[in-house]
Amino acid sequence: MLDGLSEFCAEALAEHGCPSVSLAVAERGEVVHAAAYGTADLATGRPATPDTVYGLASITKPITATAVCHAADEGLLDLDAPAPLPGADGGPAPTARQLLQHRGGLGAYYDWDYGDGERIHDPDRYAVPYRAPGTGFGYANLGYRLLGRLLEQATGQELGACVRERVFAPLGLTACDLARVYPGPAPSAQRYTPDGRAYPDYGCSHPGATLGWAPAGELAMFAQSYDRLLKPETAAAVRHALPVNEHLGYGLGWCLSSGDGPLVQSHGGGGPGVAAMAVAAPERQLSVAVLTNSTNKAARDAILRYVLDELAPDCTPESITPLIADPARPMTLPEGDWTGRISAPERDVPLTLRMLPDRQVTLRLDGVRATAPATATAAWDLRASFPLQLPTTDARISSPELGLALRLADGALTGEAHAYKNGDTEGRLGNFLSHPCTLSPA
Repeated sequence: MLDGLSEFCAEALAEHGCPSVSLAVAERGEVVHAAAYGTADLATGRPATPDTVYGLASITKPITATAVCHAADEGLLDLDAPAPLPGADGGPAPTARQLLQHRGGLGAYYDWDYGDGERIHDPDRYAVPYRAPGTGFGYANLGYRLLGRLLEQATGQELGACVRERVFAPLGLTACDLARVYPGPAPSAQRYTPDGRAYPDYGCSHPGATLGWAPAGELAMFAQSYDRLLKPETAAAVRHALPVNEHLGYGLGWCLSSGDGPLVQSHGGGGPGVAAMAVAAPERQLSVAVLTNSTNKAARDAILRYVLDELAPDCTPESITPLIADPARPMTLPEGDWTGRISAPERDVPLTLRMLPDRQVTLRLDGVRATAPATATAAWDLRASFPLQLPTTDARISSPELGLALRLADGALTGEAHAYKNGDTEGRLGNFLSHPCTLSPA
């Protein structure tokens, strides 16, 4: 099996400008194949090896979820008790279970601290509800930030120490960690932009969502053995997935397939210089991990597909993350003007929106105007992005563009305004900040 893998990996790395990949296959509790290709550190020429440790980005979430469920099994926390949102002003609070499922009502968010003094100083201000808890799926790093805090309060341990003691050590995963900087002893892969610029070491305000580290072999083992730490009923709850689209649902920290074919459990990870994926077929006791050190996910995806086509061809792309399907539909909003505000943490920012013919929309923000194409999707009546800076201290750090996602209800447009940076082809990956937005007919 996996004949031609070396040649395929070399071609994929070259085609997509990815410095290295490490991959592993585990079966019935044992790593049966581990290999690495390319260069872990371009400056020194250090090659990638199966022992090289890579950043996991969002594959950290099932690790944190396992620790949360383990603490619940010990009676240290209640998955169904309210977990108040620090940025909310009253209203029902989500439960830990809802936060694990990305159904806590929070908006999309991430931030990066590159050690240059430019960072979001109070991320809690963005932990505000956009919908009632339990009413819809919304992928939320801030939910896992709150879960990390719950773990620390419940166990009396710092999050990294809690995960090492309660998850990694019992499973014999000696090279895994959860930390801003990988502490060793194995060497880690330097992280790179798609055009080969090295990232500095970085942190974020949501470590329980993002800051995991592992070699591919240990990640593959985690994906098929984490449930050994949990009571049977809790392990079953992890795989009880509420639907996100017709092929996939999200359980307690994992994406799960639905419909015909084998159950597929997966989670992807992407961030500054990281593209990672873990996939398991629990009924077959088979798991695969693919880790790369580039922001570009193309090499990761191609190599994962090559391995799965050989080992588990019925694990189709539709049965694996990414989750969210939001197909386009015809625009129905009439031409005309709308006025309203973006509710940023430091102040409300007024804006004016003009719907034009041919699905164009003009936005006026802080005295600056831009016109962009607009679309409608299954979830939103209007989506558009503009080269406009939201004039707040946080957004000015590294979020120079503005996106709107709005629904029409009761005569008003309501939804989210996103301050963000589009990729890292210039500089470093920026932050992604969500803000409530409301407009009424002018």
